[in-house]
Amino acid sequence: MTKRILIIGGYGNFGRFIAGMLAREDNVRLIISGRNEDKAKALANTLDAKHPPETALVDITHGLSESLSRIKPDIVIHTSGPYQGQGYYVAEACIENGCHYIDLADARDFVAGISVLDGAARERNVLICAGASSVPCLTSAIVDENIGNFACLKSIEYGIATAQLTNRGVATTSAVLSYAGKPFKTLIDGKMTDVYGWLDLRWRKFWGLNVRPLGNCDVPDLELFPTRYPTLKTIRFQAGLELKILHLCLWMFSGLARFKLFPPLQPLAPYLLRISYWFDAFGRDDSGFYMTLKGAGEDGQDKEITFDLVARHGDGLYIPSMPAILMAKKLANGDITDVGAHACMGFITLDEYLTGLGEFDITWRKH
Repeated sequence: MTKRILIIGGYGNFGRFIAGMLAREDNVRLIISGRNEDKAKALANTLDAKHPPETALVDITHGLSESLSRIKPDIVIHTSGPYQGQGYYVAEACIENGCHYIDLADARDFVAGISVLDGAARERNVLICAGASSVPCLTSAIVDENIGNFACLKSIEYGIATAQLTNRGVATTSAVLSYAGKPFKTLIDGKMTDVYGWLDLRWRKFWGLNVRPLGNCDVPDLELFPTRYPTLKTIRFQAGLELKILHLCLWMFSGLARFKLFPPLQPLAPYLLRISYWFDAFGRDDSGFYMTLKGAGEDGQDKEITFDLVARHGDGLYIPSMPAILMAKKLANGDITDVGAHACMGFITLDEYLTGLGEFDITWRKH
């Protein structure tokens, strides 16, 4: 049976890739939507789809429930960030209209708090899935795959090395600047401790790449993992810009913002994004990721496992998009029967995730 899948923000950086992948499916009819239906139609005309895609004018801030009632989707994929500070009105409209919901949120409070909708989602027999992205979907899948090798998992340290030449927009830039210089809590030596966004500068050599600077980033994992993996004592997540000069500027201004010597950076996102484009001639399109798990092995001795991933030629953009594709396909095929409101953990295995990435210039290793 063909399932109607509505992609909100379907012509954006993430939405267009998700649309292209789902258009291949025999049992999927896409509806590409956003606030500009001309852009939606332009994308729909380029898709090699099994069924002709539809388009729709959808504004998540105005008349959304009525739009869903008219369009009648079975599944909604919400790609319109930033999710920091965004309410649950899209998910609530999906519950009201009896359709499943998937988003790509990486905002800590947004993803961790989605369970507030659990009762309503169960009443309507729908799945509300937040955080179908690199964090917490890929990161939890890596831990789930490897946790059986530990008698006691004690620490997780991981980070992302971004690419200068990745497709980036105001929403993504605004999201990563939302916590610049601001405190947020992470688990350190068994206690939830304040760290500050984009501070604690350090350097790491990424597999297949060069040495990259890293700084603290706030992600849903920092809230979700202490409960999911209760033996953990420390969680450390950082990310870094490819060009050292840009990262050091971000680090410096974040430090000034921490001490109220510079205004918050998030409102400056459109201007800082334009400035970043000036440096594209010096950048590349390769990105990386690592995660190191430490604890006690079955023999009681210290044990360490590291998972590395490198994406080349701009294919890193596909990594955070893959969970929404896999979740939509599973729901369309009837492979997921869970209902309620959940963070995207435990629905996709690491093998499924990596198989989905297999056609791109993305490689990985475990050691």
